[in-house]
Amino acid sequence: MAVGVGHFNGGNGRRGRKRNGYVPMAEINVTPFVDVMLVLLIIFMVAAPLLTVGVPIELPETQAKALEGDKEPLTVTVSPEGQIFLQETEVDLDTLVPKLIAITDSGYDERIYVRGDRNVNYGTVMQVMGAMNAAGFRRIGLVTDSEDKR
Repeated sequence: MAVGVGHFNGGNGRRGRKRNGYVPMAEINVTPFVDVMLVLLIIFMVAAPLLTVGVPIELPETQAKALEGDKEPLTVTVSPEGQIFLQETEVDLDTLVPKLIAITDSGYDERIYVRGDRNVNYGTVMQVMGAMNAAGFRRIGLVTDSEDKR
């Protein structure tokens, strides 16, 4: 009488194998997931610097240090042609203050940055700042480029 060396499931040496030969895969294939994540990372790395610039202007240079803030401030931009932009939307000087009052969260204590092109008339920037100051906004700052950036 001979003794079999195989296992009880058919003697083929593999445990848990079904009789029809199909074995469900228990591992997760993460290669497609990693590929998608790397593509998204590259897309966001390329797109992120493009999201920071609203209206293209040339800022004047100073030696002042950057202000630190924890949220995105309101930005008023004066283009070289004298156009006024609130964030990225063009507005008139007459409608600037009512729109600022409508969108400010903390009232007149909201920080507002004024970005004026280096080639714009100084009086135009002062008109914008004067209108905001006359309306009650006290935290108005001018945005410049640092000299060591160039």
